[in-house]
Amino acid sequence: MNEDIRAILEGVRNGAVSVEDAVLQLKMKPFEDIGYAKVDMHRKIRQGVAEVIYGAGKTPEQIIGIAEVMKQNGQKTILITRLSEESADIVGKEHPMEYFKEARCGVIGEIPKANGLGKVVVATGGTSDVPVAEEAAVTATVFGNEVVRLYDVGVAGLHRTLAHLEDIMSANVIIAIAGMEGALASVIGGLADCPVIAVPTSVGYGASFHGLSALLSMLNSCASGVSVVNIDNGFGAGYLASMINHPKLSG
Repeated sequence: MNEDIRAILEGVRNGAVSVEDAVLQLKMKPFEDIGYAKVDMHRKIRQGVAEVIYGAGKTPEQIIGIAEVMKQNGQKTILITRLSEESADIVGKEHPMEYFKEARCGVIGEIPKANGLGKVVVATGGTSDVPVAEEAAVTATVFGNEVVRLYDVGVAGLHRTLAHLEDIMSANVIIAIAGMEGALASVIGGLADCPVIAVPTSVGYGASFHGLSALLSMLNSCASGVSVVNIDNGFGAGYLASMINHPKLSG
């Protein structure tokens, strides 16, 4: 059950919140229309995680407006993905943020402490895959996960992967990020006893077809327990990893 709803119901049970106040909180309008965007206020109630702002294609002024509405409605931590450094400078003047340049992500508010079941390992085939990996790592961190980074451990030098067996074996979920032929996901999938989320990247020469080759390789992985997200979708991988690391509370 979502933590916000649980807190309201606990408040009713112990007398701290009246039934009328609880009904009012649950009946709050599900979204706010600000003209250029309809900001989803019930996303956290439905999915457990508040709406994330996708920065690409939005003006800094639009991002500022969306973030303001989210803050007014009690959102303490706001993640902005695919945010350029130039836009981050402008948005940061209105909403102080921590900007992660390599991940192209901005975070308004405090990053919560890790409260997941275990560690999320983010591994890349090469250094060129790091920007996508950082998007995944920052996303997972903002959603309350302890993240371990294993970068440049691709199959071109398999000993580099095997040198981190302890991290791989102790992970609760692994994000394997690679371009070229995308073989890293299969290798890690054959070593780990936890779910592996494969992320193909658009890194590679002509016949890699901007990540399509890696995508198809990962989809055809012979290792069990490997799922695949879209090309360069570090955010999607980080989000899914957090869901796996935060199973729903019972009761």
